[in-house]
Amino acid sequence: MILELFKHHAVRMGLSLLILIFFLGHVSGYQEWGFINTLEHKAYDERLRFTMPDKPHPGGIVILDIDEKSLAAEGRWPWGRDKLALLMDLLFDRYGVNIVGFDVVFAEPDESSGFKVLEGLSEGVFKDDERFREHLEELRPQMDRDALFARSMEDRRVILGYYFSDAGEAQESLASGSLPQATFAAGAFAGRKVKFIGGRGYGANLKALQSKALGAGHFNPFVDEDGIVRRVPMIYEFEGAYYESLALKVARTYLGVERVEPGFATEGRVSKGYSGLEWLQVGDRVVPVDEQVRTLVPYRGRQGSFPYISATDVLNGEANASQLKNAIVLVGTSAPGLLDLRASPVQRIFPGVEIHANLIAGILENNLRENPAYTLGAEVVILVLSGLLMIVALPLMGPLRAALATLLLLIVVAKANLLIWEHGNLVVPIASTLLMVLLLFLFNMSYGYFVESRGKRQLAGLFGQYIPPELVDEMSGDPDAFSLEGESREMSVLFTDVRGFTTISEGLDPQELTQLMSEFLTPMTRVIHNHRGTIDKYMGDAVMCFWGAPLQDPDHALHALEAGLDMLETLKSMDAEFKSRGWPEIRIGVGVNTGSMSVGNMGSEFRMAYTVLGDAVNLGSRLEGLTKQYGVDMIVNETTRAVVPGYAFRELDKVRVKGKDKPVTIYEPLGPKEEVSKELRDELKLYRQALKLYRQQSWDMAEIQFLNLQQTTERGLYHLYAERISHFREQSPGSDWDGVFTHQTK
Repeated sequence: MILELFKHHAVRMGLSLLILIFFLGHVSGYQEWGFINTLEHKAYDERLRFTMPDKPHPGGIVILDIDEKSLAAEGRWPWGRDKLALLMDLLFDRYGVNIVGFDVVFAEPDESSGFKVLEGLSEGVFKDDERFREHLEELRPQMDRDALFARSMEDRRVILGYYFSDAGEAQESLASGSLPQATFAAGAFAGRKVKFIGGRGYGANLKALQSKALGAGHFNPFVDEDGIVRRVPMIYEFEGAYYESLALKVARTYLGVERVEPGFATEGRVSKGYSGLEWLQVGDRVVPVDEQVRTLVPYRGRQGSFPYISATDVLNGEANASQLKNAIVLVGTSAPGLLDLRASPVQRIFPGVEIHANLIAGILENNLRENPAYTLGAEVVILVLSGLLMIVALPLMGPLRAALATLLLLIVVAKANLLIWEHGNLVVPIASTLLMVLLLFLFNMSYGYFVESRGKRQLAGLFGQYIPPELVDEMSGDPDAFSLEGESREMSVLFTDVRGFTTISEGLDPQELTQLMSEFLTPMTRVIHNHRGTIDKYMGDAVMCFWGAPLQDPDHALHALEAGLDMLETLKSMDAEFKSRGWPEIRIGVGVNTGSMSVGNMGSEFRMAYTVLGDAVNLGSRLEGLTKQYGVDMIVNETTRAVVPGYAFRELDKVRVKGKDKPVTIYEPLGPKEEVSKELRDELKLYRQALKLYRQQSWDMAEIQFLNLQQTTERGLYHLYAERISHFREQSPGSDWDGVFTHQTK
């Protein structure tokens, strides 16, 4: 069965397998396709939006916003460093914050106080004026605003921000300011397969400021191809040394963790044999990273998930003290003119400073999703299992079942992926699998319609006028197994004819006769189709049909017998309708014969027909004709009776029909054995005794038996035998008579 399936659908399955291989090539990195990556990004965003809390953070992280209100009140940015020094003093001394992180860089000195001008004068016009120089030195602490700002950070938990310029951003490296001490020294990852993102240059803070701050972290996001920030590099490489991000530095400073420990898969987690960096250990917190040491941003929701406090409110002493007490404060901006707005999965315009807030919260709460290298294996397994399931199953299904199965598989894959996302904090790629499933469905439906259904349409063209549509559907599973070529088969044929049709036709006008025949032949045809029969032809008021071709039918005799009985019952149910229309009552005779027949497309070059020929077919026609002589509705031959043991039969006679020398025994079917009544069984017992006496030429005893049977049940058959006995008394059939009656007419 399986081999036949593969043989029949080999081309279809082979092409489907190529689709699977195409997606495996993308997943393995052998040949990546941008549109699939774009869909993966969209799938990630949908899962993120679906599962994010979308409610304010419970507290502890505050964004000090250089917003439009602050710019209007305090003047345009950058502000004087004296104002920033005041801001530091107020945050730590008045509001009692825990730590301050800057999402801005102070790369240039503040000369807004005019101190540099005065210094120039002291070196020029007033170089000989000792008093001028003395006053200048007295003013230096108040007028050197960079020094003032630096002093405000001293011995306080202040983390500055800076940035790296990526390799693709400039042809020439640009370095300004002073980098902090590297998190990992050069050579720390020698021999490890770690793909750090590297910088060509950097923009850092003034050395005077950096030296007084507790530390610094880069605030470089990672922007995907579609312009969305989903990840942030935790570690950047520059000239062989490695520098941590602002979020990582702020989080570990808040936790009081001195060192960041790299976590490698060979050191106790998973993916044995993989030497890449998979996580960073920050105390008891784990920061998962991908192959480029990036961490997914755990967005809580749209802008405003963390409390925003306007910077001018702090400067004016109007801020909410309870929000700032012992808080992590991130200084950044939401003002559009200051160019720190990013595109995020949760909002197209999103403040960059809130990205760091989300990351810090994720680190502190140990709630960061992982996308380690070993998820590639999970994706491959899901892809292969889903692909093979569809490759094998879809060819066996019709369009509706295939659509439902595909929908179910999509739901199962999506739900399983979402459960892993929510409960395992793992990001297993899903777009390739979903796209492959949809593509396999569309391909199989298209192939089924344009290629395989062509065979079905050809079968419908060849056999549609003979057999019901459901058999055409069944045959379409293996269209190559059917043809119109002639062949010999063991089959069953059925003939039926309307009795007294000439009289009926003479009593009706042509239109009524046409309508009557349509009303008669339609339900008869429906019965034949319901029993899997093939219509051979309509011959006026007669119908010829057969079983066993073009579709093989091991129960062809049973189906033909049941069809004949069903036709007789259906005709009885039509009597009332015909009578109400003023039409005459219709009675039919049915003949069924089983035997070897030639079947195929036969005829001439002018007209062909799919039909059956042979002695067995002719005998079937003769049996139908004998129903009138024996006074029964249906006759079958001895072969049919032998292969349908579950039915009861009445032996009618042994006969030679016109045109045949070999005698046959004919029977009247009575129905399933278990449905035959006791009275009928008793009658059959007496009848068999009478028939035995008749064939022994015990005419007197046989006549008495048939006359007794006539008195019990009025049957034309018993009257027929009584007449024959009278005839044989006068004209003896001879001592060598074999009990066979020879019919001289059809």
